[in-house]
Amino acid sequence: MTSALLPTYARAPIAFERGEGAWLVARGGERYLDFGAGIAVNALGHAHPHLVEALTTQAQKLWHTSNLFEIPDGERFGQRLVDASFADVAFFCNSGAEANEAAIKMARKYHAAGGHPERYRIVTFEGAFHGRTLATLAAGGQQKYIEGFGPKVDGFDQVPFGDHAALRAAIGPETAAVMIEPIQGEGGVRPVPPQCLRGLRELCDKHGLMLIMDEVQTGVGRTGRLFAHEWSGIAPDIMSAAKGIGGGFPMGVCLATHEAARGMVTGSHGTTFGGNPLAMAVGNAVLDVVLADGFLDHVRQVARVLTQKLGALRDRYPHVVTAIRGDGLMLGLKLGVPNTAFAAAARAEHLLVIPAGDNVVRLLPPLIVTEADVTEAVARLEATAAAFDGAMRGAAE
Repeated sequence: MTSALLPTYARAPIAFERGEGAWLVARGGERYLDFGAGIAVNALGHAHPHLVEALTTQAQKLWHTSNLFEIPDGERFGQRLVDASFADVAFFCNSGAEANEAAIKMARKYHAAGGHPERYRIVTFEGAFHGRTLATLAAGGQQKYIEGFGPKVDGFDQVPFGDHAALRAAIGPETAAVMIEPIQGEGGVRPVPPQCLRGLRELCDKHGLMLIMDEVQTGVGRTGRLFAHEWSGIAPDIMSAAKGIGGGFPMGVCLATHEAARGMVTGSHGTTFGGNPLAMAVGNAVLDVVLADGFLDHVRQVARVLTQKLGALRDRYPHVVTAIRGDGLMLGLKLGVPNTAFAAAARAEHLLVIPAGDNVVRLLPPLIVTEADVTEAVARLEATAAAFDGAMRGAAE
């Protein structure tokens, strides 16, 4: 049967009808261990009771009023994020792309408000992914996503990942900001070393640039800190977050210092749905769990176990798994076999993983994942890797 949906996804032939914790159940009753978490979205797993309670309680009261009126839960959510981060102010929206659009506009407006509207260009990094809008596609710079959509939006200068000389050379009198993911997700789970983030902070300070952190995928506990840049000991001026911040409810946020947001006055930006009461109730519920004593300790502990077991897997199948990348519960397996084939084979073992660039598969389990879940996932990865290893040995003979 022909689908009425636009064919922009090559969907796997599975439909899920319910989930619990780190597990999904398909229509036929088959159980799948979910180490994709909706691409790092279901931070608290499926059907988390605290989120379900918050959503259903709010749904019976009020869904939407618009930002023409005060939204008390939004004030509370914003204050909690500010109190837990570098930021002074928050702007709520619906997605990571929208959060990045707000960040880009804010950085440009900062300079315009300071009398330098010519400073609008933003330096970004090859392999980055910042969203699917025309501006965020241009920021990411990946030709496969830009192709066919007309002239690329001006104002973005890509430099090679890790090329410090090229970064310095790209900064000119029109440069407004540098935008970076602490760990590239779509680009292949490539971490930026802490010392490089510290050097980037120094470079931005030297040239009067805004430092924008895209923490859409890395934020909200994914690496064992609330935000991944915290590991480096520095802070950005502007930061985007989304995915895990709603635990599955569509939500994004742009966080910033007062100074960085100086140009964002009444009427300079807006959103119809962002920050609505339903979203704010869920967001506060997510923070209730993630900021609770011991939660991030749990993430770090389970991540250590997973990393150790993956290292052993790599040692056993070095021609299949060639490297382990990432931090916390944002890990990537660099493969010696096609990543899409590996993901499909893992799915046949009832384990869900996510392909990424540079022939990597991502492991992005819910943050509530247990050590028992980790042991089960690695066993299924072992079966997947063993099948590829056997086929490779057979071909060699």
